[in-house]
Parts: sequence; structure tokens; C-alpha cells
Amino acid sequence: MSTVSLRRDHELIEKVIKAMESTIQLLSDGKQIPESILLPVIDFTKNFTDVCHHSKEEKSLFPALEQAGLPSNMGPIAMMLIDHQRSREIGTQMEESAQEYLSSGNSEKLINDMQQYVEHITEHLWKENNKLFMMAEARLQYVSEKVDKELNEIEKSKFIELGKTREYYEQLAENLTKNVSQRS
Repeated sequence: MSTVSLRRDHELIEKVIKAMESTIQLLSDGKQIPESILLPVIDFTKNFTDVCHHSKEEKSLFPALEQAGLPSNMGPIAMMLIDHQRSREIGTQMEESAQEYLSSGNSEKLINDMQQYVEHITEHLWKENNKLFMMAEARLQYVSEKVDKELNEIEKSKFIELGKTREYYEQLAENLTKNVSQRS
């Protein structure tokens, strides 16, 4: 079904969100977090979540849903587009506060931005998993092969643009989980 690829993305995003929650706790406890943890988090949120995952939804799933009768200017698609824009904004703030933290050691803004991102993405994924994807599975069953093919092509082209692979981001998520747990 046309949401399998997107749900796989969500599982990977959730893994990084858990590492981010642990990072927030470590920062709150006054522990130092190195660049080797923060920069992969930024890379993942900017490139995997936004460039790859959101592009798949915006260029394939949403247009398919629109063709199936869901308007894009209101309702679930409009809400998801607003959420995507908000996640980009928070991601940019988080990148700036990570750079500030790495140069000054002041973690207050970074903790706040990471917490906002975690809360926003967690809520967003819940809405997609429990509402939007269910609608998609019901409405797109007749075109699921076409949508699946589009999703895979978009993912492939975005990874080529980035010069990275899905396996790279799967390994990044594993390494973050391991590196953060070693700091606790």
C-alpha cells in the first residue's frame, strides 16, 4: 500500500526523536554534547525528514489525495503542509542554536528548540499515522502501485541530490542512539 514507504520513514524519524529526547535530558542535566552528536541530528532533520520524507508526501501522496477528492487548500492536506513548514522553521532555529551552543556552551536555546521540534514532529507523525495515512489507504487503493512507484522515485532522486543513501540515514540513527546512550 502507498503508505508503507512513508511509515518506514516515520519509524526512522521516531528513532532519531528518541535520541533527541535523551540529548535534551543530557543537556538539561548539564552534560556536554559534542558536535559528533548534534551535527548528525541537524543533518537528519534537514535532509532526511524535510528534503526526503516531506518531498515524498508533497510531490506524490498529497497530489494523489487531491486527485482522489481531498482539497489541498483546507482540511488534512493543508494542515500537513502547514506542519511541514513549521518543522522547517523549527529545524532552522535548532540548527542556529546548535551552532551557538557549540561556540558558547550555552544550551538554553538549543534545549528549547530541540524540545519544540520533538513535540511538533511527534504530534505531526501521530496525525499522519492515525488519520492521514488511513484516509490515504482507503482513497488510494486503486492507484497504490503508481503512488508507491512515485514515492520510491522521489526518495531515490532526493538521496542522489544529497549524495547520501537511506542506509546512511539508518546508520546515522543507529549511531545517534548508541552515542547518546553512552553519554547517559
